[in-house]
Amino acid sequence: MTLAIFDLDNTLLAGDSDHAWGEFLVEEGIVDAEAYRKANDRFYQEYLNGELDILSYLGFALQPLAVHSMDELLEWRAKFMDKKVRPMLQAKASELLDSHRERGHTLMIITATNRFVTELIADVLGIEHLIATEPEMVNGRYTGGIAGTPSFQEGKVARLNDWLATSGESLDGAWFYSDSHNDVPLLEIVDNPVAVDPDPKLEEFAKNKGWGVMTLRD
Repeated sequence: MTLAIFDLDNTLLAGDSDHAWGEFLVEEGIVDAEAYRKANDRFYQEYLNGELDILSYLGFALQPLAVHSMDELLEWRAKFMDKKVRPMLQAKASELLDSHRERGHTLMIITATNRFVTELIADVLGIEHLIATEPEMVNGRYTGGIAGTPSFQEGKVARLNDWLATSGESLDGAWFYSDSHNDVPLLEIVDNPVAVDPDPKLEEFAKNKGWGVMTLRD
């Protein structure tokens, strides 16, 4: 079956769920507001600049998962979905997903954002297959560490290849939609790369390559 693969943040969503989760933690008083917001904003800017040290960022982003109970985390995530994520949902993104469903394509999200933040978003979007950075869990609690390869930059390609090897699927005719120049490694290996509301670096790259460029913003 043909794969239709989507980045999540600033592609299907009109915003970044990872950064928004950090803002939510600050607003709810769950973390030290000044220090956490400053670090969250710094890491986000480094991501936009293509300078993010993913391991350093994940050490920061996954720490709140490690110091709270699962019951607390799930309660906060439900509130986060209503407060932060639902306003980011886009009608045009839903239409794009439906157009691929109508063609019988297999839908997948590949995101660097961790599974705890993204799994409910994938459910809301009706996308069965999710490749996300996996927070390590031991005895029912998050450790603050990472399980396996983060799905970031070349890591997205590695994680997708692992999935292909076990699923029996292939990249023949595959689509990949993304907003970010960080996703060029994956965009380059699919038959149908599409830049969605691209950052300036990706927009220039896409035009030079002759890739599709589109917007999902309402």
